[in-house]
Amino acid sequence: MFAIDTNVVIRYLVNDDAAQGARARALVDRENVWVSRTVVLESAWVLEAVYDFSRKDVIAALEAFFGLATVQVEDEAVVARALASARAGMDVADALHVAGTPAEAEAFLTFDRSLIRTRPKVPRVQFVP
Repeated sequence: MFAIDTNVVIRYLVNDDAAQGARARALVDRENVWVSRTVVLESAWVLEAVYDFSRKDVIAALEAFFGLATVQVEDEAVVARALASARAGMDVADALHVAGTPAEAEAFLTFDRSLIRTRPKVPRVQFVP
């Protein structure tokens, strides 16, 4: 198994560099690869900010990539919950932060009013008192 960086995920999904895209596809098609949560976060940001993907398209691209037989994602259940929350309106980064909050935490506290407004049924997200 190989751990892969954001740029490998992006080359695989966007293929904006033909040579690197081909190498990324060959690697992922033949080898088991592992994607960390930080690479998930950065990949979502790059797709949205650099390649102008809509949130819906970011989620679809990442879910398709993570569904490949050779791809293993760190904390797969956390990432799946985060992508579901993002699909319901949360920012992908915020959704990953909230989804990764341990069960023993009383709440996820924030000063981000937009996170409070957009969180889809996440009662543990609260404004800092």
